[in-house]
Amino acid sequence: MSTRKPAKSASKKAATSAAAAHDHDHGLACGEDCGHDHSHDHADGQVLPDARGIYLISPSSAVRDPATVELARERLQQQGFRTAVDRSAYAVHQRFAGTDAQRAASLVRATKQKLPIVMVTRGGYGMGRLLDQIDWTAMADSGKRFVGMSDFTAFNLALLAKTGAVSYSGATAVADFGGKKVDDLTEALFGEVMRGELEILSFETQDADPVDARGILWGGNLAMVASLVGTPYFPKVRGGILFLEDVAEHPYRVERMLIQLAQAGVLAKQKAIVLGRFTDYKLAPHDKGYDLHEVVAWLRKTVKVPVITGLPYGHVATKATLPIGQKVGIATEKGLAHLVLDEHHH
Repeated sequence: MSTRKPAKSASKKAATSAAAAHDHDHGLACGEDCGHDHSHDHADGQVLPDARGIYLISPSSAVRDPATVELARERLQQQGFRTAVDRSAYAVHQRFAGTDAQRAASLVRATKQKLPIVMVTRGGYGMGRLLDQIDWTAMADSGKRFVGMSDFTAFNLALLAKTGAVSYSGATAVADFGGKKVDDLTEALFGEVMRGELEILSFETQDADPVDARGILWGGNLAMVASLVGTPYFPKVRGGILFLEDVAEHPYRVERMLIQLAQAGVLAKQKAIVLGRFTDYKLAPHDKGYDLHEVVAWLRKTVKVPVITGLPYGHVATKATLPIGQKVGIATEKGLAHLVLDEHHH
């Protein structure tokens, strides 16, 4: 894309979101695109119709306390969203929110009900079990805006791989709306993205290579991205903008997963790699200076693709909600990165 400065109309709240994200410990400062028909894309820089209803589902781990979901509903309703909870959202089977069949059925019900946004209550584990049971064309054709993160990355990427449809990675009910307080920026960014109003997400970066490019935005939780390599649910994105985060993974484990993506030929095909937050791990005395910054240095040396750090995204209070499968722009200048979300018609 041509070099662009953020428009004055872009969200000022978005521009400050990364500064808040830096408060967390351990943070890091197919064809040309995907080869799919993107007729299912919802977010194209236009204001989206009817973005005021949310249907809550639990396709992964069990909800530990239903009161957190009810609190999330109250807060979402205060923002103007109608809400409904799937009938198996509070089910429990072993560590899961119901049996595999129950959780797969909840996804089908989500496509048939009337509310436009489908949000997961939480991540955890279990989405991978369902991938071969899902009618992906039906998911895409439903026109629903699916939102989740962490374990839900498997759904986001499978939907992209199978149909080219856009879905969203970011806010979840319990983590972001069901706790002691709601982060103002997370709340604002979620609403703006759902309504198609966020044009540019600008964030502070203390460590970014020069880049000015556009491509399909994709990625999510690093462990889930790596787990799909070699499966039919892994998107074959060339010239993309890959974003990644993870939680409770020591830097050597982060590096090992990045090595897998590099040796599978994935990383070298991207136009940029954007790193979010990597949190909740402990270094050991024998690391002797080896940390996430060393992992990033290794990544740059090995892959030779522009790397940008500081994306406000991950298992943190302040996070953006991002459109997986949408064409975006990415540009850096001194101390700042700009993710342009209205690139669909540029």
